[in-house]
Amino acid sequence: MSITTQVLLSAFVITFVMGAVAVKTNFCTMGAVSDVVNMGDTGRLRAWFFAIAVAIAGVLGLQWAGVIDMSLTASNETAIPPYRTAMFAWPRYVLGGLLFGIGMTIGSGCGNKNLLRVGGGNVKSLFTLLAMGVGAYLMLFTNFGYNVFLRWMQPLFVDFSALEVSHQGLPALAARLTGLDEGVLEYGLGGTLALGLAAWAFRSTDFRGRLDNILGGFTVGAAVVAAWFVTAGPWGQQWMEEVEFLDERPIAVGAQALTFVQPSGQFLHWAESGFAATLVSFAMLAALGAVTGAFAYSLLTRAFRLEWFASARDFVNHVAGGFLMGIGGVLGMGCTIGQGVSGASTLALGSFLTLGAIVLGSALTMKFQYYRLVYEAEASVPKALAASLADLRLWPQGLRQLERV
Repeated sequence: MSITTQVLLSAFVITFVMGAVAVKTNFCTMGAVSDVVNMGDTGRLRAWFFAIAVAIAGVLGLQWAGVIDMSLTASNETAIPPYRTAMFAWPRYVLGGLLFGIGMTIGSGCGNKNLLRVGGGNVKSLFTLLAMGVGAYLMLFTNFGYNVFLRWMQPLFVDFSALEVSHQGLPALAARLTGLDEGVLEYGLGGTLALGLAAWAFRSTDFRGRLDNILGGFTVGAAVVAAWFVTAGPWGQQWMEEVEFLDERPIAVGAQALTFVQPSGQFLHWAESGFAATLVSFAMLAALGAVTGAFAYSLLTRAFRLEWFASARDFVNHVAGGFLMGIGGVLGMGCTIGQGVSGASTLALGSFLTLGAIVLGSALTMKFQYYRLVYEAEASVPKALAASLADLRLWPQGLRQLERV
């Protein structure tokens, strides 16, 4: 068995388990935001942040043991995506995160959740994923992303290397500011952040009162760690070395964890090529594993149900949401799992910025939809937007024109 086959099959196995557990525990990042915004329940949000804590702790542990080389994540040549590159592309993190957050709310779930729903028989999610694939394809394999976004964004990027900082990881930035050793800071800051997030999660009965929250968060975080173990460890390094000597190099070879936007665009590219074997990626096998794990669990529990659109508007919302997720996910270099857990596990500043933008975009969209629903014709776009921003304390309360509900 070739090293490429071993790596790709590993992706499938990791996410097969994760997919089954995520369905069982109802792990959902959009649902986590919705629970907080609409009900004040923080259980699933804490499960998401517990997953981040587990991922950070796992990565630090593997680094300490000398098993993985996370320095690979600072270069375009060795990582997909390079979360810790020295080029801090803050406009794409912010706008990409906002677009993704809006899209996942309109489309009833992020990329991972839609994959799980497809495994459970939801045909609506299949259309959402196809629309997401179109958006991701445009960003990955055409000049659309550069012409529409990067052309005007690039002059705003901050090159940390010009400031004598090797990459955008929080320890490197802290080392530059304090003069302390970056290695010590990596374990100090990373360990403190992981412990802090875990403590915050367990502090609430919303989280610790349901075993599913603990199991779901732990499994997602552990799956990300396992992916880093495969791609940034001995197998991954051997994989990168061996493909250099191949006449046809496989697509997307490098250190990577889990992300569920890129594979949708890569799938369309693979189909366009006539299903060339070299275009089957780690991310595509990870997406397939999540769908298959969800499908297996739904069959075992007899929960498999075909679900179709309730109306034409429902169809439009899912397709539009999927397309925005495809655009935003690639622009922001990741999704709720890709940047929110995988990227955060590298302690990259951009990952935390993207994560915040995703949550903001989703929460704002939920508020906006609610005001439009309650006030109907009275809630013009500016009025609903102002009220939504005011609810999130991003706009003066005195300037709102709709009463808070």
